Amino acid sequence: MRHIPLLFLCLLLQACTQTQQGLVDTAKLAVMGPDDVTVSDEKIESLPYASMYLRINGGQRIFLVLGYAEQGQQKWITQDRAMLVTQQGRLVKTRGLSDNLLAVDNLPQDPLAHPLTLREGASWTRVMSWTEHGQLRASRAVSTFSRGEDELLTLAGHQIPCRVWHEEVTLAASGARWQNTFWIDAINGEVRQSAQRVGADTLPVDITILKPAKS
Repeated sequence: MRHIPLLFLCLLLQACTQTQQGLVDTAKLAVMGPDDVTVSDEKIESLPYASMYLRINGGQRIFLVLGYAEQGQQKWITQDRAMLVTQQGRLVKTRGLSDNLLAVDNLPQDPLAHPLTLREGASWTRVMSWTEHGQLRASRAVSTFSRGEDELLTLAGHQIPCRVWHEEVTLAASGARWQNTFWIDAINGEVRQSAQRVGADTLPVDITILKPAKS
């Protein structure tokens, strides 16, 4: 019988340790958010689908495979059924986010359509519509491109030399401005990474293409 208090103490200490660890995990989640998803290079290579890492509004990085491609656009669908549509690496439509990009016109004139011939000062004008804090917005948007320093990205175990282009976007209606950045494969012109916004005062969306779609 004299061993029972010792056994009880051990169980109590174990429970306290588990509780403390739970509190540590909870505190970590509250401060840092859930851990980023990381998929091994081998897994990415073995999948028969194009894939990306996606981070929205500074949240958890998630892994997506391409849902389907049609008419030059790629449609990526998250587990909770949100959808992002890209064309030539540019985000052109979203659905299911807290704010969404609804439409972009004049896409054939987007300088990203010919990324390897992009020149300093290239410009592009289009009309776009989106929601901003739940309110519908629409405006003519004017972009001007400037070259950044080249970077070497390591993606799914491959080193990709990239040209970096910054896009300054100005809205004609309000004068609001923001910057998008694109990392363009210097060999084949594919956009391999980007930091874009849905609109002026809306969600930042970070995309890293791990395995491009086959053309």
